[in-house]
Parts: sequence; C-alpha cells; structure tokens
Amino acid sequence: MHGRQHLRALAAVVLMTAGGLQAVRTQGVDVRVSERAREVAPGELVVVRVAADEPLSAVEGRIFDRRVGFYRESGGDWHGLVGVDLDVEPGVYDLQLLVTAVSGGRTVEVLHRLGVGDKSYPTRQLRVAPRYVEPPPEVAERIARESREQQAIFVSSSPDRLWRGAWARPVPGAATSAFGSRSVFNGQPRNPHSGADFRASEGTPIAAPNHGRVVLTGDTYFSGGSVILDHGWGLYSYFAHLSEIMVEEGALIEPGQVVGKAGSTGRVTGPHLHWTVRLNGARVDPLSLLELLP
Repeated sequence: MHGRQHLRALAAVVLMTAGGLQAVRTQGVDVRVSERAREVAPGELVVVRVAADEPLSAVEGRIFDRRVGFYRESGGDWHGLVGVDLDVEPGVYDLQLLVTAVSGGRTVEVLHRLGVGDKSYPTRQLRVAPRYVEPPPEVAERIARESREQQAIFVSSSPDRLWRGAWARPVPGAATSAFGSRSVFNGQPRNPHSGADFRASEGTPIAAPNHGRVVLTGDTYFSGGSVILDHGWGLYSYFAHLSEIMVEEGALIEPGQVVGKAGSTGRVTGPHLHWTVRLNGARVDPLSLLELLP
C-alpha cells in the first residue's frame, strides 16, 4: 500500500526501564509506550499511553486476542484501556500496536511487553434461598438464555466511544464486597464475584457513572432487576438487583442520570448495588476504573 511501511518491533531498537516505559525508534519515528495501573494483575484495568516525537494520526492495539481502542488526548498523546480478565494466568503478554504518523502515513508496528502478576482474592461465605444455589429444572432454559444474551453483549464492541472525562460512583455508599471474591453459597463454591457490591438501601437512586447507551433492561434469574449500559469501545456497566428500572433500551444516558433504584432482587442476602464492568469481554474491578480515570 503506497505510503505505508511496516516494521516489527523485534527489528527496532527497544529500550526498557523498570517503570514499564518502552522506547522504540524506527523509520525515523520515536515511539514511547508506558502503562499505568493499580497493579497489572487479573481483574485489573491498565491504561496504556502512546506518545511520539511527531504527530500521530492513529493508534491501534491488540492483546489477549482482544482489540484495544486508543483515543487522542488534548496534549497529543494516545491512551488505550486494557482489561486483564480474572482468568488470565501470570506471565508476559504481547500488546501489539500499529502506530501511524501523520507525515507520509508511515505505520510502524510496536510490540509492548505487558507483565501480568499473580493476585489472590478472599473467599466469602453467603446464605441465600436454596433455589439460587440449585435452581429447579424448569428455569434452566431461562438461565441459559439470559447468560447467552449477556455474553453476546459483552463480547461486542460498538464503534463510537461514548464515555468522556471522569468516572463517578453510581451510589455514595462504600464498597462492601470485593471484586473477584471466591463465592461460596450455602456451602457450595460458585463462580468468582465478577463485580463490586456497594452499600445502598432499598430505593437508593443509581446514577450512571459516565455517558452510555442502554442495551439491556429487565428481570433476570440471578441478578434480578438489571440494566446494562454500553459506554462504547467494548466498555460496559452492568447494574444488578434493582428494585426499579427507570430507563428504556436504546436511550442515551448522561453522567449522573438515574437509571434505576437499588433493591434486593435476584440472588442476594439484602439490598445493595452490584456493579459489574466489562472491557472487551474481560471482567474488570469497577474500583480500578474509578481510580485510574478519575
């Protein structure tokens, strides 16, 4: 293709520092890649920053067999969000970057090494109604259908980045149950806690943490009253156990807009808000989103 030149980072000069900064000079373009995270571990969000010594027209990324969208900040640097799923094993993973310079449309390929550490999560013991531990046969198809619908949403990626600026808590209450906890219901181990629980009494308004579009509403077997917001580029918020839903599917939502009210529907021990965040299918701690994109 005219004006496009490709060069793998293995053929470039790569300098690594202990701070996670990678500097690459190739085809006359200085590219610098750095990362920022609470920790690079399963369940965490990683913000990747790409900068160069000349203006860039595009940055594309891919890791964990998932696309990473990049957006340009006002200063000219490009930022992308990487979600490290709960099931990712500790090790070193390649973040593949395609960086295009404005001048001449030159494109260079940069390979950034992302080291994922180990992380342990606590175990929580919960008592719930028996039907939520061993569901009766007549609800099996409903549970399977709801799971398929949700997974189809979480692995999709809308082309527009709807979210902008700082993220905010959906309720003022403190987090009460940690993301990633190994859940034991009535003595039986179940899937890890894929969201964070926040203290909220019955009827507490649930505010959208950022711009988004409503892509699912309704009552589900395990999560009760549910709302899913698409924030764009594969980033989703899932609010569960609501007593009331106050938005309709397809609606565009502003930050702070009330999408529902906290409740105790579905598999719960009492009223609260359960907030799940998915990034390109990866289960990510909502608190990491709040801390890294304040």
